[in-house]
Amino acid sequence: MSAEESERSRLPFEPKTKRQKPPKAISKPQAQPKANVKQPSKQPPFNKQEMAIPQVVSQRMIRRVAVFCGVPTALGITTLVVSYLLAIYSEIQLPPIAVLLVNMGLFGIGVVGITYGVLSASWDEERAGSLLGLGEFSTNWGRMLEVWRETRQKNV
Repeated sequence: MSAEESERSRLPFEPKTKRQKPPKAISKPQAQPKANVKQPSKQPPFNKQEMAIPQVVSQRMIRRVAVFCGVPTALGITTLVVSYLLAIYSEIQLPPIAVLLVNMGLFGIGVVGITYGVLSASWDEERAGSLLGLGEFSTNWGRMLEVWRETRQKNV
């Protein structure tokens, strides 16, 4: 992978340098440390500010999750209330299994909406993205799969 390709595939808020893996601990019996020898400080390679998701991107993700998760969840709660009111105040008796399946479906869509809300948001600070976020979803899903593959190859 050339430097230009790695720059393009890098997340907009990802640090430009790669994090170094800490050396593996060798299981040797510990000797008494000398008083005058300084221990190396264990500082993370990046600070919290460099690793944090930018505020603009974070707010964009929250708005999308609220819509793609909140709407189906609110509809699921509403169907419970409506089915109860229909059973109490009218002659309409809905089969309990139908109410259960509709609610499970709507709450399931709400759970999937959390993931879609995060992945369909544009992770670029300067670009807001589209209304439904289909292009952003495919880009971010590809980035996520690429990181999973790299991690699997490193662990094998």
